[in-house]
Amino acid sequence: MGNHKRFSGGEEEEEERRESTSSENHEGSESESGEELEIERELADVPFEELQRALADGSHLSAPLKKKKLAIENKPGRANKNRPMEVSSKIRPKKFREVVQVPKKVVRDPRFESLCGTLDTEGFRKRYNFLYDVQLPAERQKLQKMIAKSKNPDVISELKSHVSWIDKQLKSDPNKATESKILSEHIKKEKEAAKIGKKPYYLKKSEIRNRKLVQKYNELKDAGKLDAFIEKRRRKNASKDHRYMPYRRPGESSGAKQ
Repeated sequence: MGNHKRFSGGEEEEEERRESTSSENHEGSESESGEELEIERELADVPFEELQRALADGSHLSAPLKKKKLAIENKPGRANKNRPMEVSSKIRPKKFREVVQVPKKVVRDPRFESLCGTLDTEGFRKRYNFLYDVQLPAERQKLQKMIAKSKNPDVISELKSHVSWIDKQLKSDPNKATESKILSEHIKKEKEAAKIGKKPYYLKKSEIRNRKLVQKYNELKDAGKLDAFIEKRRRKNASKDHRYMPYRRPGESSGAKQ
């Protein structure tokens, strides 16, 4: 009886194994049939001539499957859940990419912007007149002392260039002041004339220059320095003309006598 039970138990195990293998074979056949259906779908659009070539060569039949396999292998993914996804930099980007549109930076010049208003030259000179009267002369004296104490030629040349810049600023300030004074006087006269009904007249740069020369002439005449100024200007112009005069060559006088 015991042996009969053993044989019956062995038969049951064999039946279970047969059932499992049959189910696996069934699943395998289903997967194979599914793959065959996919291959049939892929080959449905292929022309008959290409199929004949593929049958003759035996190389093109496996191309769709190879492509599918490569696509599965090259699918981006994370090697580990704790690592980020790695993407190869060799992959060509798309032809049309969505680029974030950044607003263009607009550069504005306050000289040509109506929002900034107009420059008030008289008000500017009144507010910042202390720069030309106090600060720039004091800075010039300080730089002159530094030049006298310093022994480094590079530092001395830099300080001298700064001193020359200050001299230019101090020299140009009176000219600008006289120009603004001439313009303000002319504007006052034109405003009075406009009240009567006359059209306004705007001064040209050449007219402002001529009025400046007339004003300087009157100031020098009143101070008694007109003759010295004219002599200085004459010598300066003579030195300029002397530069462009042709020089006599060494052999010209002897050649002329012969």
